[in-house]
Amino acid sequence: MMYFIKTPNWLKRILPGRLWEMQGKEKVIYLSFDDGPHPEITPFVLDELKKYNAFATFFCIGKNVAAYPEVYQRILAEGHAVGNHTHNHPNAAKTKDALYLQDVLLAKQFIDSALFRPPYGRISNFLVNQLQGSLYKLTTVMWTVLSADFDTKIAPQRCLENVILNAREGSIVVFHDSEKAKLNMQFALSGTLKFFREKDFSFRRISLP
Repeated sequence: MMYFIKTPNWLKRILPGRLWEMQGKEKVIYLSFDDGPHPEITPFVLDELKKYNAFATFFCIGKNVAAYPEVYQRILAEGHAVGNHTHNHPNAAKTKDALYLQDVLLAKQFIDSALFRPPYGRISNFLVNQLQGSLYKLTTVMWTVLSADFDTKIAPQRCLENVILNAREGSIVVFHDSEKAKLNMQFALSGTLKFFREKDFSFRRISLP
């Protein structure tokens, strides 16, 4: 499995129209969570965030919001941001553009947000431009640092190191509130919150200018 832990600058340059990090020199990190809500794992995340008065952005799958509306409402009630992560988690590289866009629209019926993150990080420039249009009004949000919590071949400590060695002011960090990532994420999230809070960082939700 090939992936970048820290998004290289050259990749940002050749993939325009996407939000990779937040601007500013404040000691702020932007935690994000993909693939929820989950009835057990997302509440764990919310409880951990509350301990540190931390806020985050949850990129939700539409069908999961429909299945667990009470967890979704808790995310909102506790002051976090949400984003569209499609309805059925399709891979844009393996899905016709028209079907992909229909899936995003379906998710919009359950998720009220101007933020969008493509599953697997796969999305063409054509789709990015379409999603910016008047029908969707979505900004594609990528990331600065990948915790790699989804990778079951690496240890939880490695996921934590991925974050603390690479995140800095303005970084958007990706975790997953999913079954596959559960053990890695739980360890890495707790360690991330403790490490950066001790260094006087705060954690905010992603917001557009």
